Amino acid sequence: MLSIEVEREDDGRWIGEVAALPGVLAYGTTEAEARAKTAALAFRVIADRLEQGEPVPEGALGIFALA
Repeated sequence: MLSIEVEREDDGRWIGEVAALPGVLAYGTTEAEARAKTAALAFRVIADRLEQGEPVPEGALGIFALA
């Protein structure tokens, strides 16, 4: 499982980040919006890496049940 870290900027915006996926940062006007946008971007990055045959961080595939 990947974690989303969220903090409030000095200007009042919220920023979310997934440290295990460099470049996955997203802003929101609320904490919930920042988390949602960050999660959506993380899914896109993971999907792109899988399609390109690139490695994904350990735990990134923990949302899937492999049968």
